[in-house]
Amino acid sequence: MEGLWRSVTGQDPSTEEYSGVEFWSRPERTGWLTKQGEYIKTWRRRWFVLKQGKLLWFKDSNVTSASVPRGVISMGTCQTVKGAEDIVHKPCAFELSGSGNSLEPMYFLADTEKEKEEWINSIGRSIVQNSLALNDSEIVDYDARR
Repeated sequence: MEGLWRSVTGQDPSTEEYSGVEFWSRPERTGWLTKQGEYIKTWRRRWFVLKQGKLLWFKDSNVTSASVPRGVISMGTCQTVKGAEDIVHKPCAFELSGSGNSLEPMYFLADTEKEKEEWINSIGRSIVQNSLALNDSEIVDYDARR
């Protein structure tokens, strides 16, 4: 519901969603993608930054420590990233989705097939790294209770 409120009112994500992530400094991947809106299904071009298990997007590419993201997705809530040309009927499309209700499928368009594959690979690596980190912490917590 909070996401819907933000999209209707134009509010940015809360700082807790990306606190501790220095997205302006040495990101894992950056670039322009066109993203389909979550509630109003229009396509908007945004600057994306992948860093520390977060995919953040901004209106422009001049990202500094004072920049405020327009949105954030935690890779810990994601399960799959894959091509989606057959779903959105557009070239260079890919889909990012989570398990259950954790993340409704989101659709993106890259400028080229090569960029699409690079984004899929980078996001896929981040999903794996963050799911392994969650599993490792669960194991540690479980072992600590014994």
